[in-house]
Amino acid sequence: MMKHLPALACILFSLPVFSQGPPPDHYPQGYFRDPLDIPISLAANFGELRPNHYHMGLDIRTQKKVNLPVHAAADGYIAHIKIEPEGFGQAIYINHPNGYTTLYAHLNRFFPALAAYVKQQQYKMRSWQVSLDIPPGMFPVRKGDLIAYSGSTGGSQGPHLHFEIRQTAGDINLNPLLFGLPVPDNVPPVIQRLALYDRDRSLYEQAPRIFPVHRSPSPPSSGNTATFSLGQPLISVDVPRISFAISTFDSQSGSANPNGIFQATIHEDGQPLAGFRMDRISYEYTRNINAHIDYATREKGGPWLEHLSRLPGYGAPSIYLPFLPDLVGNGDGVIDLHDGAVHLIRIEVKDANANGSVLAFRVQYARPSGGKDSAIMLPDTTGLSGKTVYPNMLDGLETGDCAFYIPEKGVYDLAWIRLVRSDPGESASSENRSTMTATPAVYTSPRYTIGDPSIPLQDPMLVRIRAGNDLPDSSRDRVVMVRTSRGERDLQRPEWQGRWASARFREFGDFRLMEDRVPPVIEPLGFRDGAVLSKAGGIAFKVKDNLGGVHAFRAELDPSAGGEGQWLCFTNDKGRAFIYTFDEHCPRGRHVLKVTVQDAAGNSTTSIYHFTR
Repeated sequence: MMKHLPALACILFSLPVFSQGPPPDHYPQGYFRDPLDIPISLAANFGELRPNHYHMGLDIRTQKKVNLPVHAAADGYIAHIKIEPEGFGQAIYINHPNGYTTLYAHLNRFFPALAAYVKQQQYKMRSWQVSLDIPPGMFPVRKGDLIAYSGSTGGSQGPHLHFEIRQTAGDINLNPLLFGLPVPDNVPPVIQRLALYDRDRSLYEQAPRIFPVHRSPSPPSSGNTATFSLGQPLISVDVPRISFAISTFDSQSGSANPNGIFQATIHEDGQPLAGFRMDRISYEYTRNINAHIDYATREKGGPWLEHLSRLPGYGAPSIYLPFLPDLVGNGDGVIDLHDGAVHLIRIEVKDANANGSVLAFRVQYARPSGGKDSAIMLPDTTGLSGKTVYPNMLDGLETGDCAFYIPEKGVYDLAWIRLVRSDPGESASSENRSTMTATPAVYTSPRYTIGDPSIPLQDPMLVRIRAGNDLPDSSRDRVVMVRTSRGERDLQRPEWQGRWASARFREFGDFRLMEDRVPPVIEPLGFRDGAVLSKAGGIAFKVKDNLGGVHAFRAELDPSAGGEGQWLCFTNDKGRAFIYTFDEHCPRGRHVLKVTVQDAAGNSTTSIYHFTR
């Protein structure tokens, strides 16, 4: 380790010279074309940070319009169709003979032959929301064929095309920017801030020490690189084991839109410690983003911070792959400063076009007075009710009326999980009190606060609550378990074992059992019973429920006495309204429409409407 910093080392240390690791896996260049007919402008790229997931493709702007032609990126066949209210909305999957799959999402409509087939299957399955595997020979496509029109369906917040490239075997998402798509980019990433952590403590028991980062003038020969610096030459720390995280973003030429970065590495005294690369991520493991970022800081309204170290509970496969040559230690990115020497830290950030940025600084451990190094610290839980849980271990806590069980792939770092009971009339938060008292219900259990919402979970935990003796056995089929946190609500219909109700949740918060006997309400939009709709394009309804858990919607045209009618396909994009567009299943004339909805507790409402088309 270096104890002194010669002048020559200072000069070399400040230059933006990148270490040369092995290149990413070879991807075919020029095989896939731009799926649109306009220049690619990105609203989001691969690996960009999102709540509870990475962004898994490219969001390509469509000039704030819908219904732009979408083309097959290469030869192949349509292998799958998905239609859902959130997520991808309407999406097409194309399998290609070279072992890749492309996905096109948030579409407005499919090309006519495919649209007709999908509609036939929806009526056959009596479900607007479908996930259809298509026989390989049914819809072959050539590179450039029209397959759909762009839109803003599903989880989209505005018109764009979401485009993915996947490895078909294993269904692994790959970074489309590695395939030679025409996306001009000679802009280096921007490093905004640096965060420092004490790694002898849990990340969930501390707030990071944050340093602003400033861009430095780059020498003329630096090319598409940028250098950044701190406002101080040396960081002095009073703990011997530390790690770092950064706030950073990238953009493409001609656009100021902040996108995600491709790669970041950290070096100590010229040797690579750890790094991550956004080149291949599976949806199965996309929730691991909550171990990659400082989740607690972000959950409390702070900035995105990306760890340059791997947390102990970050499972495999991981973006923190050992792609760096001469990796020091086990590659977890934790820096040991016990020797008290000055250490050179260098952080390199790159985009997929190899534009890069460098932040370099020094760090030194100053042993606290008393001469003893700190030991790994457990949270002080004196007088508190709860359990310390560890990553990669199954654990939990049981009491006489509530229990929770954290799965093996639960927490990412050591965490104190509290369990506090609040009897009826008390509240763990005024926000949740106002939310719950506005909810009509018959039986309500005490509230149990489990954990802290700023601690993330990978796999769902099991929560068990014992129902009181005032809940009759006959009422169990109308009981839901409700989680509330910071104005949000999640509810599950539990399983019963004796008087114990069990359900699984992926977030901590306040939990309780509630008996719900309030049926949902059906509201016609823009028409009344008996209306003449000869000039209308369709019929729409809005459904409201006291707990917000609409589970099922069904509409039948001209039902027979005691029997079923013609099922009608009502769309429900973004979950906002149920909309039926008149088609051949509703001929001209007088009709009766029977609408039935059901909530998560099993309460149902049926309404009858008369109209003339």
